[in-house]
Amino acid sequence: MKRLALVLMLTAQTAFAEIETARDLMDAQDYEAAMQELLPAARSGNAEAEELIGVMYALGLGVPRDDIRAFEWYLRSSLKGHAGAQSGIGWYYEVGRGMPAPDLVRAYMWYTLSAIGGDPDAAISLEEVVKKMTKEQIEKAHILVDDYRVWLYPFR
Repeated sequence: MKRLALVLMLTAQTAFAEIETARDLMDAQDYEAAMQELLPAARSGNAEAEELIGVMYALGLGVPRDDIRAFEWYLRSSLKGHAGAQSGIGWYYEVGRGMPAPDLVRAYMWYTLSAIGGDPDAAISLEEVVKKMTKEQIEKAHILVDDYRVWLYPFR
């Protein structure tokens, strides 16, 4: 049991180091090297690495801009409770980029989940999206928020 705990601790430390190295490389605008640092952690399910890869695809940093891939990386991270990625998903739904049309109900849902998760900018995004919504849309969004909140944030 102690051996398993040690392996898990070392794995977490390695992923943290890879992500910090990737952030430094992104700051230095060496996006290809950053991606190489992020991919192992992301493929292991690290939400922070997944979110950063989403950012890279959303902005075309070292990779061709690809809204579909950005959304998918954000979604993986979002479902693990990453508040920043949840705001990213909300934005994609709000503007409809890479989608057939905007979906304000889902935008509201993801912004709300992001706010619950601690993203300080999510409340501002919520204020803006609610201005575009009908009362019925807001009610539908609250049903979805309740469904997801108990799963993503069972203790909040």
